Amino acid sequence: MAMREASSPSPACGGGSGWRRFFLAFALLLSPLFASAAPRIGVMTMQPGEVFWERFGHDAIVVDEPARGEAVSYNFGFFDPSEPGFVGNFVAGRMRYALVALPLREDLATYRDEGRGVRIQWLDLSPSQAQSIAAALQENARPENSRYRYDYFRDNCATRVRDAIDRGVGGALRERLAASSRGDTYRSEATRLASPARWMWLGFELGLGPNADVPLSRWDDSFVPMRLADNLRDMRLADGRPLVAAEEPLLPHRIAPEPGEQSAAWWPFALAGLALAALVLVAAQRRPRLLAALVIPFWLACGLVGALLLYLWLGTEHWAAWANHNLLLLDPLCLLLLPGAWRLARGRRPGPLFTRALAAVALLGLAALALAWLQLRTQQNMRWIVLLLPVHLALFAALRRR
Repeated sequence: MAMREASSPSPACGGGSGWRRFFLAFALLLSPLFASAAPRIGVMTMQPGEVFWERFGHDAIVVDEPARGEAVSYNFGFFDPSEPGFVGNFVAGRMRYALVALPLREDLATYRDEGRGVRIQWLDLSPSQAQSIAAALQENARPENSRYRYDYFRDNCATRVRDAIDRGVGGALRERLAASSRGDTYRSEATRLASPARWMWLGFELGLGPNADVPLSRWDDSFVPMRLADNLRDMRLADGRPLVAAEEPLLPHRIAPEPGEQSAAWWPFALAGLALAALVLVAAQRRPRLLAALVIPFWLACGLVGALLLYLWLGTEHWAAWANHNLLLLDPLCLLLLPGAWRLARGRRPGPLFTRALAAVALLGLAALALAWLQLRTQQNMRWIVLLLPVHLALFAALRRR
């Protein structure tokens, strides 16, 4: 915050030595400089960490005010796991996060301990723009204003930083970034950054629906802090000046680097699906009871994962998981096959419900292929179609007459 402009001395204070009058005049001469001293605004980007909630990286806005003496980090990434209903809200997609203002050195200490690299980009802003951003952040950080409804893709720590900078520059950031695209999607970015944790990668791959496969503008892909840093680096103001005036490292990165682009090849999954289907047909001829026993955990997993996908669609606010085409492959109807499979494993007839459910599972798998072929609400799930559909069809062919 700039210092207030000094007022003129009153007549009652007009006496005194010449030295006093000299210093008063000198102070009045310099007062406009102090009054116009604007804060420096920087965007601080933290590299991904090793814990699952750190995989996407992080960022914050740094305000360095000459009058304050110590830079402040405005960090939108704070949440309280001890608040009532935290776990239920997390599962249902109703997370509450908060903006916290803390000394920069204190914020950096956390990332230093985690071995995460940190860089800062100092922005080339006019004094009025810098003052506007600093004042808005100070108001936003008040306890009554600090909390917000968190969304993993549309309203997170990075988009809050992006929006604060965009408001400060009068909407110029959105105007530039919304007009171009790298071709990224929410799925491609989520699976790329989650890839070091294979269970997390699998969760995003299976759990995200067609809403996650819409190509993003550079404005939208700024939900990833490192993408936002790239976009700020490429940003030019109306007069051609770069938005980023200077960039410097604050902490070295001492752990695994940010993952690179991921391959979208589906042919290894197709080979695996065909091999599994061939094994099913061979086992049906030679060891049908063993096949029935082995297929029980497969159908149980399909049914439970399908029930979870159905819950994410109908019972939560995780919009990126809605209308998931993988429900046609990981089908809750598979749970109806379990009693029949158990009877088959014991050498008994499975019953009429088994045959109907077996046919329904195979037909729904074919429906997933049809949706992909017709490109109706396109979802990038071909690898799961070519892996699971051959297995479902082979099981139908092998067990329907048992």
